[in-house]
Amino acid sequence: MSAEARLREDICHWAKSMFDRGLTGGASGNISARAEDGGLLVTPTGHSFGRLDPARLSRFDAAGTLISGDPPTKEMPLHSAFYETRKAAGAVVHLHSTHSVALSMLPETDPDNAVPPLTAYAVMRVGKVALLPFFVPGDAAMADAIRGLAGRRSSVLLANHGPVVAAHDLEAAVFAMEELEETARLAMLLRGTGAVPLTEAQIGQVVRKFELDWD
Repeated sequence: MSAEARLREDICHWAKSMFDRGLTGGASGNISARAEDGGLLVTPTGHSFGRLDPARLSRFDAAGTLISGDPPTKEMPLHSAFYETRKAAGAVVHLHSTHSVALSMLPETDPDNAVPPLTAYAVMRVGKVALLPFFVPGDAAMADAIRGLAGRRSSVLLANHGPVVAAHDLEAAVFAMEELEETARLAMLLRGTGAVPLTEAQIGQVVRKFELDWD
């Protein structure tokens, strides 16, 4: 099996895994991943994560031209902005996962650190999460907001919409997305209980041990 054929299979595998576990429903969510030639494989618009066809994924060349497959997700500008600003990114995952969306709507959510650092793995796999304003799905202004972060965040919450994660490869992006949603779930469960997140000193220990970016 070629590297591209394997990547097509992997996109569909992880999409179905997330769908089956209720992380996204209906025809919501989208995934993109970098191919060996610098182009992208992208989940098509209007397709359920539960039944994607590897042969019908949208295929872009390195210049950003659609060369085969079904029409891509309307959120292509969002994905493109992450690849432009985070050169090491090899995959981007966007979901409408319940707890992350709920957290994005709370007035007390910190725009600069929207998902509280409750665990070491939230720091390690997700990092600081920026909360961006509401945009109509597919709005090019969403991509401009990502570019405005200048590559400083690998994860964002789109207000009243859902999370987006970029990582060096597809598996890492999926794992980071799962960690983000699980941390958002914890934050919602613990809301109002007085639960204490990691201290700055504890975060510093994790950052130094694993040589992470945390600004």
